[in-house]
Amino acid sequence: MENILQLNDVSKSYGGKRALNQVSLQLGPGKIIGLLGSNGSGKSTIMKLAAGLIHPASGTIQVDGKPVGLETKKITSFMPDRPLTENWMRVEDALLFYQEFYADFDKTKAEDMLGFMKLNKRDRVRALSKGMNERLQLTLTLSRNAKLYLLDEPIGGVDPVARTKILDAIVNYYNEESSLIVSTHLVRDIERIFDEVVFIRDGDIVLHDEVENIRLKHGKGIDEMFKEVFGE
Repeated sequence: MENILQLNDVSKSYGGKRALNQVSLQLGPGKIIGLLGSNGSGKSTIMKLAAGLIHPASGTIQVDGKPVGLETKKITSFMPDRPLTENWMRVEDALLFYQEFYADFDKTKAEDMLGFMKLNKRDRVRALSKGMNERLQLTLTLSRNAKLYLLDEPIGGVDPVARTKILDAIVNYYNEESSLIVSTHLVRDIERIFDEVVFIRDGDIVLHDEVENIRLKHGKGIDEMFKEVFGE
């Protein structure tokens, strides 16, 4: 089975500071994967590289067997840590914007998700709370029929009720033939949804395994293992 995302010896630096150190990673379809690390560990860099927003200094990246570029952007749905919508928009305007911009946008799925998320189509984006705005961004991202979904810190700074709703939506609405990668440092709240985890520290991958294997090998949950590896 072909990997959805593959990084081979990828390095990236910002202003002389190394963000990734010859990272190699293979992620297959049908999984929700946690990309876990403290702030500044390299998580967002991997997400932006996979989305084609930045380029590596060295190494190669492929999505669904193709080099990252215009073709892979058509099958990659990225939810950055900052909203892509404009404050003047209503929720329904945001849906129309995505529908016009992305050929794979599924309006029926989006409207179903709005109901699940308890979002009102007539509400202005500027009037949404942070938690409700995160729900909207997730709805837009998951309503594309993509091969690779990238969610960068989707529960950062939102209240526990919104977190639960967001995690439930990820499980209920992601396409099981795709890969869905979630970057976060808030492990305890989110570990229940992961099939696999990747621990990244200072630009190096220090652990990549299935969640069940980690529990069997180490007798620990992901949050406990995270605290041990990262000294938190």
